[in-house]
Amino acid sequence: MELKNKKWSLDEFNAIRAEVLKTWPTGEGVNFEEGVKYQETIPAKRHFAKLLVKAKKNGETLTQPRAGVALIDEHINLLNFLRTEGEADLLPSTIDSYTRQNQYKEAQNGIEESLKAGRSLLNGFPAVNHGVEGVRRVVESVDGALQVRHGTPDARLLAEITMAAGYTSYEGGGISYNIPYAKSVSLEKTIFDWQYCDRLTGLYAEHGIEINREPFGPLTGTLVPPSVSHAVAVIEGILAAEQGVKNITLGYGQCGNLVQDIAAIRALEELGEEYMAKHGYQDMVLTTVFHQWMGGFPQDEAKAFAVISWGAAAAALSKATKVIVKTPHEALGIPTKEANAMGLRTTKQMINMLKDQVFPQTRELELEINMIKAETRCILDKVFELGGGDYAIGTVRAFEAGVLDVPFAPSKFSLNKILPARDNNGAVRLFDVGNLPFTPDIVAFHQDKIAERAKAEGRAASFQMVIDDIYAISKGRLVGRP
Repeated sequence: MELKNKKWSLDEFNAIRAEVLKTWPTGEGVNFEEGVKYQETIPAKRHFAKLLVKAKKNGETLTQPRAGVALIDEHINLLNFLRTEGEADLLPSTIDSYTRQNQYKEAQNGIEESLKAGRSLLNGFPAVNHGVEGVRRVVESVDGALQVRHGTPDARLLAEITMAAGYTSYEGGGISYNIPYAKSVSLEKTIFDWQYCDRLTGLYAEHGIEINREPFGPLTGTLVPPSVSHAVAVIEGILAAEQGVKNITLGYGQCGNLVQDIAAIRALEELGEEYMAKHGYQDMVLTTVFHQWMGGFPQDEAKAFAVISWGAAAAALSKATKVIVKTPHEALGIPTKEANAMGLRTTKQMINMLKDQVFPQTRELELEINMIKAETRCILDKVFELGGGDYAIGTVRAFEAGVLDVPFAPSKFSLNKILPARDNNGAVRLFDVGNLPFTPDIVAFHQDKIAERAKAEGRAASFQMVIDDIYAISKGRLVGRP
């Protein structure tokens, strides 16, 4: 099949599906019709998409951690602990690194070694190896709505198994789970493979089961300008909608400046609605997710809680539908379940205190929303043009040309020409706009903002600012001052 943004026929999907299910023996346990019937039994209180719709309607911000271990019983215990002790509204199964690379044999070795050791020796939950039966034990033993969170360029078998097992949300996308995660995997392949995941989700929707899909918003998580991540989010949302997905959550990673973060979430939802309607996708629900700070964290727990609280405040004031919560052990490695629960409770307390407060619609906020929208439209419209009216084709060509570019990405398919740095107020701007298709006035805006900071700091604008900003929060600041 040739890559294009067009809904797959059932015959096209099934021809590939036969091969996907043979990738690992547990694929034989997948039965779509039985999966639909099982999904129908999941109550609303444990259904991800339904909880998001309700939260959006009520103006609530739901909390969700990251979490995953190797063995089924331990994973169940971990998630139930985060639900009760962490007061998490939504729950994840974070997938291990071997599964993310489709290395199922190595994941199996990790399961066996974990059984011998009596503790998890994997950094996540190897759902493919546990198969539908094993994964369903998690669904039936955990009192909460479950989402698969991972980082997998080819996530087709993982999608088949977890959706058939009863998971009601699936994260990722052909751009956001390639460019920030892989070095040599082509965009043509990952976009194509993720069309499969979206078509599978669309098939469930055709049978009355609306499984939530969430593109990964933060990308590399390091000073990513809102317009860059927004462009990717909207494109992945459109690609999913074309395959029949009806419930989509667009994401954004915290930058650190409160006005910019609030503006970013508001602009993201408005842009999502605008471009979905523009291209004829109107029978769906769009929600937003705010990711707490994805960059370097302080090692000191007290200082880490401050970073978590700041992210919680920004999420609450932006009225994001949900927030992905960090832990005070972020700088130290995989957190304990207790530390994970503390990050959740900290966030929940902050959200509850800010629930009834409205951030004022200031001129500064309005200007920031308008700037983010203008920048994002420049990128999206150029991608559409490059693709001759096709976002899938346009995305591949846009990355080749640097029209789409993600800072600090490992992928050789990203030009890495853009360089972000903070302005004098801590908002993320572009020290170098690279080949982004911005208008001259937008380019001048970024240059002026960087020059203003340079003048305030008494130094020339340079790459050193970029370096200083990357490490700033871990060293106790937002802006990397000399």
